[in-house]
Amino acid sequence: MSHMIGSSATAPSSPAIRAKQQPIPGAHQFHDGLLPPAAASWSGSLRDLNDFDLSSHPTRPGFQQHYDSPYSRSISSTAPGSPRIPPVRQNSGSHTPRVRPHATTLNIPGMTRSKASPDGRIPDRDVAAKLVIIMVGLPARGKSYITKKIQRYLSWQQHNTKIFNVGNRRRLAAGVANSGSGSPTSATNRGVDVPTQAATILLHGTKGPDITVDDDHEPTKLDLNNGERRSSRVKIDQSAKFFDPNNEIAAKLREQVALDTLDELLAYLLHGGGAVGILDATNSTIKRRKLLVDHIKAREPKLGILFIESICDDENLLEANMRLKLSGPDYKDKDPIKSLADFKERVKAYESAYEPLGKWEEDIHLQYIQMIDVGRKLVHHRLKGFLSGGIASYLTTFNLSPRQIWITRHGQSQDNQLQKLGGDSELTERGHCYGLALYNFMTYKRKEWLIEQKNKIAQASFPPLPGDNTPPYPELNEELEDKNFCVWTSMLRRSMQTAEYFDADEDYDVKAWEMLNELNAGSFEGMTYEEIAQRYPEEYRKRSQDKLQYIYPGVGGEGYLQVISRLRDMVREIERITDHLLIIGHRSVCRVLMAYFMDLTRDDIADLDVPLGILYAIEPKPYGIEFHAYKYNEEQGWFDELPNYKPRKTVDRNS
Repeated sequence: MSHMIGSSATAPSSPAIRAKQQPIPGAHQFHDGLLPPAAASWSGSLRDLNDFDLSSHPTRPGFQQHYDSPYSRSISSTAPGSPRIPPVRQNSGSHTPRVRPHATTLNIPGMTRSKASPDGRIPDRDVAAKLVIIMVGLPARGKSYITKKIQRYLSWQQHNTKIFNVGNRRRLAAGVANSGSGSPTSATNRGVDVPTQAATILLHGTKGPDITVDDDHEPTKLDLNNGERRSSRVKIDQSAKFFDPNNEIAAKLREQVALDTLDELLAYLLHGGGAVGILDATNSTIKRRKLLVDHIKAREPKLGILFIESICDDENLLEANMRLKLSGPDYKDKDPIKSLADFKERVKAYESAYEPLGKWEEDIHLQYIQMIDVGRKLVHHRLKGFLSGGIASYLTTFNLSPRQIWITRHGQSQDNQLQKLGGDSELTERGHCYGLALYNFMTYKRKEWLIEQKNKIAQASFPPLPGDNTPPYPELNEELEDKNFCVWTSMLRRSMQTAEYFDADEDYDVKAWEMLNELNAGSFEGMTYEEIAQRYPEEYRKRSQDKLQYIYPGVGGEGYLQVISRLRDMVREIERITDHLLIIGHRSVCRVLMAYFMDLTRDDIADLDVPLGILYAIEPKPYGIEFHAYKYNEEQGWFDELPNYKPRKTVDRNS
């Protein structure tokens, strides 16, 4: 049986293969003419090759191969082709308009690019990618500490994130000015008539009653619906009695303040370009949490909601947290002993009505995270979406262990002398001297820090004594002598050579990481900025206009957003470890890491001044970080501290 390929009426004859073997009974009688039948033997296949007509081999001149397809068998038509109909937006589902929320997926600014979001910011076009984080927990459980770190981490990854603190608005409503700026949820309200602004907030923009503070009396009733100015002054107590759940007037005020703060958060997400809004408050009852969830769903049902509850079982840690509150806005400049007693009464008032996350949230399928003792233990429930999972992973890295984090660039390299980008050149002699000075200075500061910590322990008592405002945290009682000192470098020679003296000392743990490599300049590797400006003026202009979004052309070319993405796991590891750490990096890497720890805006990252010879020291604290900067003194082979150093914009692109 023979099989002819290509039966089109107008097509020329095509090569033929004669399969001499008889077909197997019951087998399909048609198959691809270029292959033997399914059950053909190897001998049959060889005979077919022997009978193959080499005159019509594809390598012969004028050969035209045709394939056995519906298109080759169809009769040619002389009719003109039909015009292509472009796609029309539609909904093939069963509901119009669509009610099912869009799929959640990776959300990494700068990496998840598409036509709809060329900068990779998915929340800008999809409200379902936005997230409301609602904090839950009794006072002094570290909620504000957690929210600030989450905000810093997400903002550093270029997710527009903002904290909305109900306590700040509540103090404003009560006539207590906050220390910090403009918005009630910000840190200051300088130059503002606090009682007038407080009444305006509560009355939704209409002039209201004056509000003052009086610690000796119960508050008189505050009519939130009366916009007429009254001569009487409304007095609001801010002692523990204000937080008693049986105080109906205060409860009504607190509820109104919470909803007003939530409205400000929702306006930020829906109209202000925000991606994540964090509501920082106790939200300690199911009634309050249900009120918030219903309010959010009524405004925009597609918004994601994540509860994060901070629980503190460690009595010593709780005591330390409470004493930190004494320097806060509620107790500033007041008697510390009376203030501590009042604060503990406030906590008891909340505890009497406190309902932890659990069955109610689970029954309506809400996602939540419970964080015990600042990261010692975490419980997750139904986490959905890239952001929620990333936040949960980040929370596992928290620790309050005292330690120092040092960041510096490598010593001077040969390419630095020539002002060339990238490359993998070796250090100059001056660069090797910098490495020696860095080793000597780190060894000295390491011993100095150990002495200071031991002195703090000797001068403090734990549990803290009355009047001790800033007691040491429990982690300070660990064996400080057992704390390692890690030195991390990139895989590039100039970075590893700067650590050569550390590598020769067994008391340091040196490790090289590829993710710490310098930003890859792609096709511009080994060029100077002047050469790029002359030879590629358009690329030079694009980079100057937006250095953060710019990506170098060519194989392997990166931009700052790519560096942020590859350093994400590195930052989590820095947060996790309890040892001292020195990072010997490169300009772009140091800029990105400094932006994280200093909570810099996206406009500052790519232009941050990080010259050779500057050493940064960061010491995490329960209230934030302690920051110092040192400058290399080449003549003395040492480092001099720069007092009152502030991050600034670079003025020398080659520095």
